[in-house]
Amino acid sequence: MAQAPFNKTVMDHFMNPRNVGEIENADAVGEAGSAQCGDMMTLYLKIDNEKVTDAKFKTFGCGAAIASSSMATELLKGKSIDEALALSNGEVLKALGGLPETKVHCSVMVEEAVRAAVEDYRKKKGT
Repeated sequence: MAQAPFNKTVMDHFMNPRNVGEIENADAVGEAGSAQCGDMMTLYLKIDNEKVTDAKFKTFGCGAAIASSSMATELLKGKSIDEALALSNGEVLKALGGLPETKVHCSVMVEEAVRAAVEDYRKKKGT
């Protein structure tokens, strides 16, 4: 019997993604991905007193991309801007319990979206 490509945590975040959608008047918006490979993510952050109070996403892509996006929003909530910026694809992978080698780029896309969102926030704040 062939082993399932994704573990239970990944499947749960794919089948029941957390924080899907858009934040109206978001304090930060970051986009990442590649239309060529088919995975695109838009990350929306609400920030209060330099802390992420809400995070939502819209992702077009495979199950691993959706699961990575979902997990990242969970990990981002409550973090300071600097902590959010430090969120690595490795942390997302660890929280998901891993991804197949061919899907690791999905967690990298999430890291890039977070960086883009923090850059957007800092540009809006003039810092």
